[in-house]
Amino acid sequence: MSNRYVIILAAGKGTRMKSKLYKVLQPVAGKAMVDHVMTQVEQLKPDLIETVIGTGAEKVEDLLKDRTNYVLQKEQLGTAHAVLQTEKDLGTKKGMTLVVSGDTPLFTAETFENLFNYHEKEHAAATILTAAADEPFSYGRIVREDDGSVSKIVEERDATEAEKEIHEVNTGIYCFDNELLFKSLHEVKNNNAQGEYYLPDVASILKEQGKKVAAYQMNDFSQSIGVNDRIALSEAEKLMRKRINEVHMRDGVTLVDPDNTYIDYGVKIGNDTVIEPNVKISGQTKIGSDCLIGSGSRLEDATIEDNVKIISSTVESAIMHKGSDLGPNSHLRPKAEIGQDVHIGNFCEVKNAKIGDRTKVGHLTYVGDATLGTDINVGCGVVFVNYDGVKKWHSNIGNHSFIGSNSNIIAPVEMADHSFIAAGSTITSDIPKHAMAIARQRQTNKEDFWNRLPLSNSEDWK
Repeated sequence: MSNRYVIILAAGKGTRMKSKLYKVLQPVAGKAMVDHVMTQVEQLKPDLIETVIGTGAEKVEDLLKDRTNYVLQKEQLGTAHAVLQTEKDLGTKKGMTLVVSGDTPLFTAETFENLFNYHEKEHAAATILTAAADEPFSYGRIVREDDGSVSKIVEERDATEAEKEIHEVNTGIYCFDNELLFKSLHEVKNNNAQGEYYLPDVASILKEQGKKVAAYQMNDFSQSIGVNDRIALSEAEKLMRKRINEVHMRDGVTLVDPDNTYIDYGVKIGNDTVIEPNVKISGQTKIGSDCLIGSGSRLEDATIEDNVKIISSTVESAIMHKGSDLGPNSHLRPKAEIGQDVHIGNFCEVKNAKIGDRTKVGHLTYVGDATLGTDINVGCGVVFVNYDGVKKWHSNIGNHSFIGSNSNIIAPVEMADHSFIAAGSTITSDIPKHAMAIARQRQTNKEDFWNRLPLSNSEDWK
């Protein structure tokens, strides 16, 4: 098998995106477009990957790091000019070179592999990746010879009426004999309205030299979408999410309404988990088996073990262990760790806190910067007062403790095992084992208070 090389074109400015973010860094399903391309290319295990960078070069390098070599296209003078920038590294090598754009996130490694194999089988100088388009308007049409090789690529504006009826179109992805590619690049002219050097002209030059130009037609036209504006970006997002959701469903995950379920690339989900509509799962989230992720939930960089139930809640960079449940309308913030069989009810917030097995935090409670042991009951409206305006303080709550409703724990507090806080208390000191802390003013009833009011006899007060 011949050596394989890949050139990723990632130097375009992307002005039509109207964004401060460099075009190939725009995310599709939580992953930058150029990263999608790189991930698929890496599966081919090529001998060398060259990425042509330009505007925003440093940010592309920060993202892809040492997964590729980089060359800089200082001036954007067209796709042929971009490929020519790799000549120092690739120009004299024997083998096949795949040229792909960094703004085409939907192509798969399988498609690239098929293109390489077809190119090699046909002994072609160049092979164009094509697809059948239902509506080919604006695409370059592939005109074939009687033997199936490519006669020419004709653009919409130059096509005859008969050529406009052709539905096989150029996707902009090419495979070349590497040595012939670089020889031909020096012959490309820029005598066009834009004054740029275009890569498709290489195929024309090779054809004129009597070399074979082939075309490999893939089955899935949707892969060929290039993202040049926000409309195309939204279409790519939709197609990528459909692909991701189908993979999860084939792996045994139930998506109640796949069209309204948003799962990023790279998310892991176990079988027999059910995900209801309007759920967003992103980042490096991992979800176990037999879980329920209820409508309206949002998970980001979360670790969710088996048999967990989340209802209309948010989990960010937090862990939920087996059998725990959350919500509705609660929020686990970064560094929250919820133990096994823990119940976190409605309208609760947990941040930088560890909650031990079988502990219950029912409702309307804030737990921040604290470690709670096992088998604790936390009443309604409890607040861990962890911030004094300068520093965050930590509290520790022992096993089998009870915190009464509407209590404030002014950190730092050490609460021993089997201790008790009476409802309505404000706790500022440590509590020993088996003790009950009461920190509230004793109730006083004012006798005959009503009759002493100036308006007590008024009809409005009765």
